[in-house]
Amino acid sequence: MTRIDFHFNTPDKLGYSCRLVRKAYRAGKRMLIYSDSAAQLAELDQALWTFSSHDFIPHVMAGDPLAPETPVVLSSSDPLEADHDLMINLGNALPPGYARFDRLIELVSTDEQDRAHARSRLVFYRARGYPIETHDIAALEAGR
Repeated sequence: MTRIDFHFNTPDKLGYSCRLVRKAYRAGKRMLIYSDSAAQLAELDQALWTFSSHDFIPHVMAGDPLAPETPVVLSSSDPLEADHDLMINLGNALPPGYARFDRLIELVSTDEQDRAHARSRLVFYRARGYPIETHDIAALEAGR
């Protein structure tokens, strides 16, 4: 069964996403990053190229011929042939195909609308018995 983690109160969702992807990549994880917003994925694509001058995180958009060989794939559609360890959801919608992954990380900003969408997904997952952990990112970062 898919383990689901909610990382909430994320003040900078894009910056946090980059750091999370870097950490998972360094741990040897293959991941699919989902968003129902093509604009959000385009922003993340650009951010992954520029957020750190010391790191290279190989990534492509879904549908790219190199996607099967690339450890980080960005997608706004159902990952029909999911060959990844981890899915990260940046969007507002329930990510399609999430149950095919060992782990799903839901990233939730401090925006009230984003939080409302996340609460709906949390209720959905709980009703189906998924193991869920929550992580208050603002509190964790304040405790550094």
